[in-house]
Amino acid sequence: MSENLQPVPDDWSRALAIVAHPDDMEFGCAGAVAAWTAAGKHVDYLLLTRGEAGIDGMSPDEAVKVREEEQRASAAICGVESVEFLDYADGTIEYSVGLRRDLVAAIRRHRPELLITFTHHDITYTGKWNSPDHRNTGRAALDAALDAGNRWIFPDAGEPWNGVKYAAVAGSTSPTHAVDVTDSLDVAVASVEAHAAYLAGLGLPEGAARGPLEGFTRATGERFGGRPAIPFELVKF
Repeated sequence: MSENLQPVPDDWSRALAIVAHPDDMEFGCAGAVAAWTAAGKHVDYLLLTRGEAGIDGMSPDEAVKVREEEQRASAAICGVESVEFLDYADGTIEYSVGLRRDLVAAIRRHRPELLITFTHHDITYTGKWNSPDHRNTGRAALDAALDAGNRWIFPDAGEPWNGVKYAAVAGSTSPTHAVDVTDSLDVAVASVEAHAAYLAGLGLPEGAARGPLEGFTRATGERFGGRPAIPFELVKF
């Protein structure tokens, strides 16, 4: 039997989520974000792309506008006021020194103690192959957390910040910790549903988000005292 999940540490006040696309946070861990902001934590979002390649029946120029609006609305539902986009091309994010530098600059600017990202592993919790955008974003984010504390690495990217204590990696096949979402599950569902055009593009009917999300949090709760929960792989720095 799998080991029980531990609570994500609470000794932090600011978090920065770094993900590749609009909807990555909502399908991975928005319930946890809503629980954190309700408890007085501050969470900011940084997205590498605007998700322009995410809706098959919509041109990239149109999708950029729609998906940015949906992401900002979704984040606001979870108590997140700051959503930034770096304008990398959707679908072609590469791990590079330039990407690390951009993420170091963001970490030094936001000065988080907790970093949130989507899994950098080859396989996601669904058992399916992970996209290169997710893998490269996640790995660069973890590396940037270390880089940010060294003043001689990317010295032109802001004053050093050595305060990242943890990274909470969503979507991992090897979760170690979890966050109770008993009181934030409805908010999590609403945050997913705010991506209406994206969900429609996937062919999902209205209301389709609740069942899978409830099932996911309930299954996680079997390893977390029976409470609905969002799982994370916790990385310590």
